[in-house]
Amino acid sequence: MDLVSRIYEYILEADRVLDKVVYRTPIDKSRTLSRITGGEVYLKLENLQRTGAFKVRGAYYMLWRLMRERGKISACVAASSGNHAQGVALAATELGIRSIIVMPETTPYIKIRATKSYGAEVVLHGRTYDEAYSKALEICEKLEAEFVHPFNDERVIAGQGTIGLEMLRSLKDIDVVIVPVGGGGLISGIATAIKKLSPRTKIIGVQPEGAPAMTLSFKRGRLTEVPYVDTIADGVAVKKPGDLTFKIISELVDDMVLVSDDEIVRAIFFLLERSKCVAEPAGALGVAALLGGRIDVRDKRTVVLISGGNMDMLLLARVIERALVLEKREIRIQGILPDRPGMLKTVLEVLAQVRANVVSIEHDRIDPSLKPGTAKVTIIFELPSEDMLEGILKRLREKGLVFRAI
Repeated sequence: MDLVSRIYEYILEADRVLDKVVYRTPIDKSRTLSRITGGEVYLKLENLQRTGAFKVRGAYYMLWRLMRERGKISACVAASSGNHAQGVALAATELGIRSIIVMPETTPYIKIRATKSYGAEVVLHGRTYDEAYSKALEICEKLEAEFVHPFNDERVIAGQGTIGLEMLRSLKDIDVVIVPVGGGGLISGIATAIKKLSPRTKIIGVQPEGAPAMTLSFKRGRLTEVPYVDTIADGVAVKKPGDLTFKIISELVDDMVLVSDDEIVRAIFFLLERSKCVAEPAGALGVAALLGGRIDVRDKRTVVLISGGNMDMLLLARVIERALVLEKREIRIQGILPDRPGMLKTVLEVLAQVRANVVSIEHDRIDPSLKPGTAKVTIIFELPSEDMLEGILKRLREKGLVFRAI
């Protein structure tokens, strides 16, 4: 039996095994995305999965399969600072297996606490994933435990592939499926399931420009490692994809595209505002590709996978702030004012006339470039429409006050 056929058989088994374990997450039609793209766009909401992401599917099936093949398993080990950690922790606990998760010392405490809450023992080691990964392998050897790889494992791939079966059960005649990609386990499983049952359906992967290893591998036809990764989407920040996943992707995936971090920010904001859906940066990659015009789905029935929703609240606040700037709904202007009473009031009156909502005001009187008796003033405000900005600047000039947008 060839690799894809074997994994497909695993997927069918995993679907039965996971039936009472995972949520069969909903598929929701996005009327706004459909209107924007000219297609019929649906969101597969795996951000509503247990632990907040798809990872529990692969982890549970992999461990269940090992127990079936080998009998009792004393312990399992994984290295992760995010969703994989929580997925393995929950799966192991429900199967009665001790789990040790090695996380980098830089991991936010909220992720450590969440992983512990699912029953895992957490070991903090190193400052990078690679250092945590090396430590996990050491622990594995010492305890004679099983290592749960985040993506380069047939059984993990099969568990993730159950998402593909759910898509096809929910919708008929799917033209395109768009999937976030890091190491490639998720898209490998989904592509295996869908191509077996609906060969005409196009499978398209999306990666951040700052972590393009699998996309480069796909385009070049050979496994490619990038020297570093730099992206807001830490859930897919993989320097070297798996050889197993690369083989499957090369055979089954139709295309791979890249999106910028600003496009990811816009997608997260869009999902929050229009769909009332919280997606982490990696989970929003597919929507980023559509909003950025990277994939043409006009007149096509398309399913976009929202793979996870474990968003750090501090990061979410920064994302919203950045999105408001990108959408030109939050404006920053700067000018030099005479440092005397009433001058700032004049500026604020102009803003009040157009119902601008002032967010913050900064005065700088100590800049060496300023003349004595003047102050540099920076004002951040929200506007109902960006078209109003030129009118505001014009009114200020008419009052002898020169400001510019920055």
